[in-house]
Amino acid sequence: MKIGALADATGVSAKTIRYYEQSGLIKKPTREHNGYRVYSQRDVEILRFVHRARELGFSVADVSELLDLWRNRRRASGDVKALAQKHLDEIEARIAKLESIRSTLEHLVHCCHGDARPDCPILDKLAGIGDQGDS
Repeated sequence: MKIGALADATGVSAKTIRYYEQSGLIKKPTREHNGYRVYSQRDVEILRFVHRARELGFSVADVSELLDLWRNRRRASGDVKALAQKHLDEIEARIAKLESIRSTLEHLVHCCHGDARPDCPILDKLAGIGDQGDS
């Protein structure tokens, strides 16, 4: 199958497929005499795996490691779990950071009158006015 059919079968754009080839996540396909890429059913399975892992936010490096583990039937599931746990911990940290940002913004929006006055606690906070320890 050609790249367009692979894109249709996996929901991954041709541009992204080429990126995955360049990054080494999927192997470079064989080419027909006219230069068209030719993909197999196994390529479909691998690309679906990559796509699902990327949708879960795994980095390209982590997806590569997951692919290696998926292909290795002698792998320890603990290795897979450790990689997934590390990713989950990173997500939890990002969520905590975003919740802190949301809380700060909610407070600033609440404190801003939003009227014709020039006073604005949002701009003051961004400028560091009133922050403790600023020089």
